[in-house]
Amino acid sequence: MADTPSPRDIVLLVDDSPETLGFLTDALEQSGFSVLIATSGQAALGIAERISPDLILLDAIMPGMDGFETCRKLKANSAVAQVPVIFMTGLTETEHVVNALGAGGVDYLTKPINIDELRARIRVHLANARSAQSARVALDAAGRHLMAVKGDGTIHWSTPQATRLITTATGAEDGLAAVTATIAAWMAHRSAQASSREPTFPYPPTGPASLTLTFLGTIGPDEYLFRLTAADNRRQDEALRDVFGLTSREAEVLLWIAHGKSNRDIAEILGLSARTVNKHLEQIYVKLGVENRASAAVKAAQVMHGG
Repeated sequence: MADTPSPRDIVLLVDDSPETLGFLTDALEQSGFSVLIATSGQAALGIAERISPDLILLDAIMPGMDGFETCRKLKANSAVAQVPVIFMTGLTETEHVVNALGAGGVDYLTKPINIDELRARIRVHLANARSAQSARVALDAAGRHLMAVKGDGTIHWSTPQATRLITTATGAEDGLAAVTATIAAWMAHRSAQASSREPTFPYPPTGPASLTLTFLGTIGPDEYLFRLTAADNRRQDEALRDVFGLTSREAEVLLWIAHGKSNRDIAEILGLSARTVNKHLEQIYVKLGVENRASAAVKAAQVMHGG
């Protein structure tokens, strides 16, 4: 049947009512889902530490840790942060709906649960989650230096290339935390700074910049996208490419050579293999008429600094 989900679709069902658990488990399993059961928020957190479900159905009102707090703690776990959470509640007051969405939920259903409506909403949110995941995988594969943050500046997700660039360009193990703190400060004053369509700002905010961050826009509820580049890289890339007749990738490699980075560092920054970096270097040496990286770095520095 077209609406039957794949066997790998796992729903984590969190509710303290045995009657609700029994009723929903039967309905979901008949629809083709695998169901994990938790009777408390703490139990749900324990399951999420071991198994990543595809979707979470969460009762809002439970003794001890309620659904809102459970959701916030689930979202703090990077392994399940992107898993859609649908709240189930007998409460229809606006403040409870706001609490559910504010805690990280994508939707809510009021009790008693209508099974047909539940199936329809699960299908929609599973499809949305897969589309978002596919987009992130595509970004990773493309080697883009992109990062998404929440409104308070905390990190939502980051491509591996962006994380490597931050670590290498800042030269610090805690570089990611420092950069996100800079983004948080910018986000706090965003309304006053958003006159430009793609506003940019440096890291660090004072002194010589090692990174340039560009705000690209809003891509989801409380999800804001930034592009990272090494400071002045674009202008310097173009200069090296034009002067020496390099390809764009060769110019990027030469730029980092001029900044004293090793082949391994360059491979990590650009998302390449070490062997690919070596092949680019061979072509760079030929085009620059040099025999080693030190000579290439000198010639590149002359162009970059107007020598």
